[in-house]
Amino acid sequence: MSQKIEVTVGPKRADFVGGDHLILQSAVDYVTKLGGGTVRILPGRYEMGNSLFLRDKLHLLGSGEETILRKCPSASTPLIDDTDWYDTTVHVKDPSIFRVGGGLLLRSKCPFYANRMLNIKLTVTGIEGNVIHIDRDPREDLWPEAGAEAVTLFPVVTGNYVNDITIENLTIDGNRTENEHLDGNYSGAIFMQDCDRVVIRNVTTCSNNGDGISWQVCDDVTIENCRSLNNADLGLHPGSGSQRPIIRNNTVLGCGIGLYFCWGIKNGLAEGNVIEDSKQYGLSIGHRDTDNVVRDNVIRRSGINGLQFRDHKVARRNAHRNLFEGNLIEDSGTKGDCVAIELQGVTEDVILRKNRVQDTRRRSRSRHRVGLRVGEKARRLCLEGNTFEGLEEDIVYLRGK
Repeated sequence: MSQKIEVTVGPKRADFVGGDHLILQSAVDYVTKLGGGTVRILPGRYEMGNSLFLRDKLHLLGSGEETILRKCPSASTPLIDDTDWYDTTVHVKDPSIFRVGGGLLLRSKCPFYANRMLNIKLTVTGIEGNVIHIDRDPREDLWPEAGAEAVTLFPVVTGNYVNDITIENLTIDGNRTENEHLDGNYSGAIFMQDCDRVVIRNVTTCSNNGDGISWQVCDDVTIENCRSLNNADLGLHPGSGSQRPIIRNNTVLGCGIGLYFCWGIKNGLAEGNVIEDSKQYGLSIGHRDTDNVVRDNVIRRSGINGLQFRDHKVARRNAHRNLFEGNLIEDSGTKGDCVAIELQGVTEDVILRKNRVQDTRRRSRSRHRVGLRVGEKARRLCLEGNTFEGLEEDIVYLRGK
């Protein structure tokens, strides 16, 4: 359509005036009720007491670094009565930490299966004494004796079962020092669940106590010219079942793992990214991640391996038919066997072509620098035109050549 609605949000002189998640949500809901359009967020710092929930056919456009969405500090309180799967209320010890319209995460060990953790994201719709009303029934059983508690944790920006979304030109601050941890299967500075045709461009996600950007079971997601900085877990997380992701020209600095191909990522492209100072791995790929292209990336100073192929014992569950071409992998590992590329598992038909693996550090008795270590079960590995510099060993075959 040649014409679609556009509104502004800002602390003053805007169509929607305010500085928190409520005013942002009002603008998003208004635009999308009219068939979709643009919400332009003016410069300012917006305090996020709940997720900004995205809707179909939305263009969320900030004003660059001057638009900051900042997660409010988290707080937690134990449940003092059962919340069963059909309930729409939660009885808590301290209701003062909640606000109507705010985010509420119910978490607990499952009372029936001790090794299963429950994490249910909800919104507060009312407060009466110690009773918190929530927007839907949790469809799980959360009981005090299993350690159930209510926490003000949530993604800062989230999309659930919505399509055709663009997010551009803003900063999302996860306020890591004042928030508890919530992993990337449930959250991130940006978290998408079952969404298609999403573009995230020129967005900074920083200091989140979890992932920077996580998208789960989402097809045709493009992450371009973004920055993921000092997030506790995964900088960029194409999550389980996500098809055809394009991850291009991003910068990932100081995250737990830079780029993590989760489970069943297929026909993806990771190109021109800079991944530095990851606490563990620069790039990790594994369970049924097949037919992807990873080229012209720079991966420096990873805490363990620059590029890790995860080990799965069953052949069909490994990372097959992936091409790695023209990448620079530099100064991997900190002590012991410092391996730039660790190819584990029953991995088949991987191509490593024209990559540069180098170590610029001085020799050290605490480091044994290896360019490529090939697991004993890898099959039909193709090596073409790779170069190795500054290492004790260029290529190690664990089963022998």
